Amino acid sequence: MSIGKLKKIFIVDDDEMLTSAFEDYITRKTPHKVRSFGTGEECLKNLDEEPDVIILDYYLNSVQKDAADGMEILQVIKKKYPGIHVIMLSNQERYAVAMKTIQKGAEQYVIKDEDAFEKIAGMVNEM
Repeated sequence: MSIGKLKKIFIVDDDEMLTSAFEDYITRKTPHKVRSFGTGEECLKNLDEEPDVIILDYYLNSVQKDAADGMEILQVIKKKYPGIHVIMLSNQERYAVAMKTIQKGAEQYVIKDEDAFEKIAGMVNEM
């Protein structure tokens, strides 16, 4: 598998255990630099670091009810930084939801299942 250039990756998810697991997996499987954020607002405050890829949870406001959800954060990212690759991550398996995220600018939609870690690591390397 060809890695290409080293990338800066942001993981944005309010599930700390899952975020930590993704960060650990990607760090072990690729040489890329990874940062994690528990809210979309934290991610937006750090966009000046110009990440190459953002892995963004669809349901971001499950812990902090007044926080922006993944779709709102996706739209801000694509408006301000259209060149950043966004992979939307969700438990949501509905086709309409996946299509909506793609239409709004996500390049990929990954369901949180047992294969998600490997899928995302592969996608990151291809972007």
